[in-house]
Amino acid sequence: MAKAKPALDEKYAKWKGVPRERIDWHPSIDEDKCVGCGMCVTTCGRDVFGFDVANNKAVVERPLQCLVGCSSCEAWCIYHAISFPDRDRVRDFIRKQKILVTAKRQLGEQFSDDKQ
Repeated sequence: MAKAKPALDEKYAKWKGVPRERIDWHPSIDEDKCVGCGMCVTTCGRDVFGFDVANNKAVVERPLQCLVGCSSCEAWCIYHAISFPDRDRVRDFIRKQKILVTAKRQLGEQFSDDKQ
């Protein structure tokens, strides 16, 4: 049984001002391919994964903590057990929600302090 984790970390509740639950982006694990190596569990910096010890399988415990657009764990999985939705879904979301405007504003805020 996977060890219980606390609820969604508040710092991950939004992405670029958009509630994270509105964005369909998170990994899926093919249980038939997962060998329980633990690479995804021990490497993900956002604590998205858990581990089901009884079945020796990684599990996606907190999908909303996955960074939108990140797919690093898919590359780390040498067994091809991890997959993500089509990347164009994220790109379309960025365009439709005008996320680039938010990113540009954040960039200005971040570097305006450096100019002083």
